[in-house]
Amino acid sequence: MRSSLTRGIGAGAALATVGGLLLAPQAALAAAEGDTTDIQIVGINDFHGRIEADAAGGLAGASGLVGAVRAFEAENPNTLFVSAGDNIGASTFTSFIQQDEPTMEALATGGLDVGVVGNHEFDKGYADLTDRVIPFYEEFGATSGAELALGANVYNAGTTDPALSEYAIREVDGVRIGFIGTITADTETLVSPAGIESLDFGDQVEAANRVAAEIEDQVDVTILLSHSGAEVSGDDSATCEQIANVQTEFGALVRDASPEIDAILSGHTHQGYPCEIGGRPVLQGNDYGSTLTKLDLQVDTATKDLVSIGGSLVPLTDEEGAPAYPVAEDIQAIVDEAVAVAEEQGNVPVGEISGDILRGGATPGDDRGVESTMGNLVADIYLWSTTDYGNYGGEPADIAVMNPGGLRDDLLYASSEVGEGDGVVTYAEAAAVQPFANTLTTSELTGADLKQMLEEQWQPGNDRPKLHLGISEGFSYEYVDDAPAGEHVVSMTLNGEEIAPEQTYTVTTNSFIASGGDGFTAFTNAPFRDTGLIDLEATVDFFATQGVVDPAPLGRAVPFEEPAPTPTPTEEPTEEPSPEPTPTEQPTEEPAPTEEPTAEPTEQPSDEPSADPTQDPTEAPAPGDDDEESLAPTGGEIGWGLGLAAAGLIAVGIVIAARTRSRA
Repeated sequence: MRSSLTRGIGAGAALATVGGLLLAPQAALAAAEGDTTDIQIVGINDFHGRIEADAAGGLAGASGLVGAVRAFEAENPNTLFVSAGDNIGASTFTSFIQQDEPTMEALATGGLDVGVVGNHEFDKGYADLTDRVIPFYEEFGATSGAELALGANVYNAGTTDPALSEYAIREVDGVRIGFIGTITADTETLVSPAGIESLDFGDQVEAANRVAAEIEDQVDVTILLSHSGAEVSGDDSATCEQIANVQTEFGALVRDASPEIDAILSGHTHQGYPCEIGGRPVLQGNDYGSTLTKLDLQVDTATKDLVSIGGSLVPLTDEEGAPAYPVAEDIQAIVDEAVAVAEEQGNVPVGEISGDILRGGATPGDDRGVESTMGNLVADIYLWSTTDYGNYGGEPADIAVMNPGGLRDDLLYASSEVGEGDGVVTYAEAAAVQPFANTLTTSELTGADLKQMLEEQWQPGNDRPKLHLGISEGFSYEYVDDAPAGEHVVSMTLNGEEIAPEQTYTVTTNSFIASGGDGFTAFTNAPFRDTGLIDLEATVDFFATQGVVDPAPLGRAVPFEEPAPTPTPTEEPTEEPSPEPTPTEQPTEEPAPTEEPTAEPTEQPSDEPSADPTQDPTEAPAPGDDDEESLAPTGGEIGWGLGLAAAGLIAVGIVIAARTRSRA
C-alpha cells in the first residue's frame, strides 16, 4: 500500500551501489598523505512506528534496523545513529495502541544518538512532546531526550526564542560533529492548531545558517538534519539537478544553506535519493526503516579538517524481504511484548454499527470491481477527517475516494469470538479493515482530473480489470462499463451540481493513492498535501463521535441508461375542412356515421320529370324544392302504394270476368 516504499525497495540495491559512486568524486580527493579518522553516520527518516518486520513490504522492523546499525558499529566503532524526524505518529496498530512507546523504547535502546522533530512529533501537541516524548527517550537510554527532538526554527509564538534545542554536538574519536535540526514550516498546517498554538515555525535557511555560524568554532564537521525534502526519487544526475532547482522550501535550503554545512540528511517526503548538490551530499532514505542513509567521512586526524565526505543508501532487507543484517534480539523482545499488548488492547470497543458493512463481491472482498458499502463508508470517513475533524488543521475537502485494495476486512454486526457483543466494533476489527497505516492526503484536482481518476478504474489487461473506488456522500457519477477507454464516465455531479472540467476541487484520499498507487495516476497531476492523519486513528475517532454508524448506501456510482425515445407528436388538425374527394377518388377511411342517416333516393317519381334524362337517380334534390331534407320512404307510404295497386288489380279482374260472361 505504500507507493513511495515500493519505489524505495525496488531501487534500494541500486541506490546503495550507485549512490556511493555518485558521491565518489569528492571522496576520491582524499589524499593518502597523513592519517585520517574514518567516521560513519547512519540515519533513518519517517520510521512511523514500523516496529514489526514485514517481508511483503520489505521492512526489517525495529530489530532488523537496530541490528544493521550495530553491524556498522562493529565494523567501525566511530558510528553515529541519527534520525531526520517522524519516528512516531502515523504508526501501525502495534505501536499506535500504546501511543508509540514501543517505538521510542526500541530506538532509544538501539542507541539513537541525535534526531530532529518531524511534524508527527507534534500530533498530540507541543506539551505531549516536551512532557512525555522527550522524557520517555531518556528513560530508555538516550543521553539527552531533547537532542532527539531538535528544532532550530521552532520558536515560542511571537518571538524568535527557541522552543526546542537547536543543535547537538557529538565527539567521535576526537572529531567534533555538530548536528542542526530544522523542520518544514508547513508543520503549522499539518497538525491540530490547538496543539501548537504557542509555537511559530520559521524559515529553515535562516535558522540553519544562524546556528551554523554560532557553532562554527565548536565543531569540525556540521550536518543538517532537515525534516523536509524533495518530492522525487532517484540516483541519477537528472533527479539531483531537479532537486537542486526546485522552487520549494527544501530547494531553497539545498541552494542557500551555509557553506559551513557539510551535508544534509532530509525526510518528510518519503523519497530515496543520494545526491551531491553544491559540493555536499543531500540524501533521503525512503521510509519506514526500509533504507538507511549513510555518510562516510574522512577527517584529518591532526588538523581536524574534513578531507572527504560521501553518501549512499543502504537497503535493510534482501530480495525476499527478510532482514539483511542479523536482528537485535533485545529489540525483538520489545517488539514481541508490544504485539502481545496490541492483541489484548485490540478487543477494546471503539464504536457501534447498525448492520454488516461489507466489501464488494458475492463473497465480500472477492470483487474489487463493484461498488461496496465499505468503500463508500471509508470515503465518508476520509471526507469527515479532512473537513470536520478537530485534529485536522487544513482547508475542508469537497470529495473523498478510497481504493478497494486498501480494504482488507469487513465489519460484521454479529459479535466475534471475543464476545464484545452484536454491533460492537473493536480496535482490532477497525485496524483489520485498513491495516497499512496510510496517512490521509488532500489534492487540488480539476474536474478533468476527476474524470481521468474515474476512468482509471477500468484497467483492461490487468488481473483485476476494474478497481471500483469508494466515493463520499454528495459525489456521484454515471458510467458505462462496456465502453472504449476514456469514454466510460458519462456525467459527474457534486451535491447535484455538474462537475466543471476546469474547476478545482479538494480531494481526500490516502498516501498510497495520492502517489499514483493502483494506477490512479490522475493524482500525480497535482502535488498532494500529507495531512499527517493516520487512517486508523481517524477511523477510530470517527466511530467515537458518530454514535451508531450505518452502512454507507450504494448507488453513488450509477450505471448509465439510454433515455427512452420521445414519441413524435401528431399534427393539430387545421381549422379549414378537408376538400371532399372527387368522384374518382377513393376515401382512405370509412366516413364516420352522422347522427342523422344519409338521405336515400325515393322510389317515387318526382312530380316533375327530370330535364336531364342522364341525371343520377341518387342525386339529391335541388335546393329550394323542399324546406326539409328528403327522407327515405316510410312504412305508411309503402302500404298506400300496395293498396292502390291491389285495388287496380281487383278492378281489372272484375272487367275481365264481365266480358267473359257476355261472350258466353
